[in-house]
Amino acid sequence: MLQRRADFLAANSGRRAPMPGFVLLVRPRGDDDPVMRLGITVTKKIGNAVVRNRMKRRFRALARELLPEAGVVGADHVLIGRAGGIERDFAELRTELRKALGKVARHAPSVQSVP
Repeated sequence: MLQRRADFLAANSGRRAPMPGFVLLVRPRGDDDPVMRLGITVTKKIGNAVVRNRMKRRFRALARELLPEAGVVGADHVLIGRAGGIERDFAELRTELRKALGKVARHAPSVQSVP
């Protein structure tokens, strides 16, 4: 799990995959560690604490489900919540995250994704 501000700032320089409910940032770390790390951020602009926490729980559930099979090995993944994300159906978010991970993996030739 990403927690330090420096890690989030570094991920901001990686590949982007904007979707209606969120923005996915993926940045290979460049070390030999194959672990995929996840960071989630939802700003106050999105809503109050209840709304933000609900969105973060949904993102964590999606990441648990999809990152092991479609994530980029040895990379930091950051999900940034967007205003429309909380109204979106969970199945829609799943489809969008799968599409975003595919887009990022396709455009990062030096990084291999999980088989």
